[in-house]
Amino acid sequence: MKTTNLFRLTLLLLAIIGLSFTGCKKDKNSDPSADYSSLQQLSGDEENVESSMDESMNEVNNLLSGQGSKSTEMVPCNATIDSTAILNDTLTIYITYKGLNCLGTRYRYGKVEVRQKVGTRWFQEGATVIVKHINFTITKVRNQKMIILNGVKIYQNVSGGLIWQLGNGINTIVHRVSGQVNVTFSDSTTKTWNIARQKIYSGIPPYELVLTTDGFGSADGMENLMVWGVNRQGENFYTQILQPVARCQTCDWDPTAGIKKHSIPSDSKSATLTFGYDRNNQPVVNECPAKYKVDWQKNNNSGTIFLWL
Repeated sequence: MKTTNLFRLTLLLLAIIGLSFTGCKKDKNSDPSADYSSLQQLSGDEENVESSMDESMNEVNNLLSGQGSKSTEMVPCNATIDSTAILNDTLTIYITYKGLNCLGTRYRYGKVEVRQKVGTRWFQEGATVIVKHINFTITKVRNQKMIILNGVKIYQNVSGGLIWQLGNGINTIVHRVSGQVNVTFSDSTTKTWNIARQKIYSGIPPYELVLTTDGFGSADGMENLMVWGVNRQGENFYTQILQPVARCQTCDWDPTAGIKKHSIPSDSKSATLTFGYDRNNQPVVNECPAKYKVDWQKNNNSGTIFLWL
């Protein structure tokens, strides 16, 4: 009997000790200074905006390459194109979206306005157009993330040439996009973001293109900025490109390689994003990515998480 009571007492003491250690561990993890949720949300928001805008700007490029042609090859799926009359020296073209994209990955609604000076040809070196997104609503099919874009951007063909000419004496096409966009998220939060992105196209058209993105913006003493503005928590953020981010057309323009960094100086936190991981958190090899790695830091706390694209 004494042996049984001693055994029960030992188990009780072990349970109490275990609860004590569990309590200490929980207290440590609940330290407010280790909270990186805003960084996690920002990384997802920024990636969603970038990939959605890339698809839209690629369709604008296709339209300009055809000089406003209404052929089915130039019109996105579930969209119509309307070229308005010329006003003064400017031709305005509207793309009206009303459904699923050609890949079946995003629903798009709203308008994109393209303004081009009469006499300007998109294949010319330095050719510039103005692109305006008007209540352009995008919902990603696989995760139902929704954003609404409104804003004006300057779109420039820095190198000259057309993407379909790649491989025919032209190895790369360089474009630049700069301006501002108002982003409305699914929780009705609206924020203004600045954009300064350089886009380099390579590969073999029409289905094996590679898009490499870099940043050329500067603000508040920071360089190589691709995007900067205010996140959903009202914090000023800055996104720098540390290593050009590559996206493949065959992978629905998801990022396959590259590194970028989000910084929120006011709260002493940052996140470095490394792209090109599979669903098992391993670097991709001859396949499309499913995740990306986030190395976050806040004050003296740090950690690593993997997020789905």
